[in-house]
Amino acid sequence: MIKNIWKSFTLIEILVYLAVFSVIIALIISFLLWMTRSNTKTKVMRETLNNAERVMEVLAHEIKESESVYLPTTNSNQLSLKTKKYLPEGENESYIDFYLCDSRICLKKESQDPIFLTPDSVEVNSLVFTQILSGDSSSVQVDLSVDYKNPTARPEYQASVNLTSTTSLRNY
Repeated sequence: MIKNIWKSFTLIEILVYLAVFSVIIALIISFLLWMTRSNTKTKVMRETLNNAERVMEVLAHEIKESESVYLPTTNSNQLSLKTKKYLPEGENESYIDFYLCDSRICLKKESQDPIFLTPDSVEVNSLVFTQILSGDSSSVQVDLSVDYKNPTARPEYQASVNLTSTTSLRNY
């Protein structure tokens, strides 16, 4: 004979089981939400750092490969380099510029349109170039501050990176 299962439990026992089950489900959901936010925060921080590092690598490479800093257009917000790379036809020297385009870093090769070095997902708060002269050698210090774009102001989407690097020009 089939025994009715509900006759073996009292109302209080059922309420206790439901309460325990609800607490366990709430804990599981809270843990999953925390894991999702943690994963998002890690992804945002990694993306911000990777973008800032990539820009610094491009800047360091171009500074090393350039002949000199072009002083007439170089200031704390723009770096102009004289180079033998990216030569227009019939020319024996060329110029490249790095500067802020709104909140993104641009690279402009002579007679070409600017190229964005940073994606839309991050914004550059500060880009400062400082030329350092030591005898015949010249170096450029770059100070860069990058934030992840966070229009909703959610804490898991907040990330900032501040990098400083000094690169010497090669004397050929």
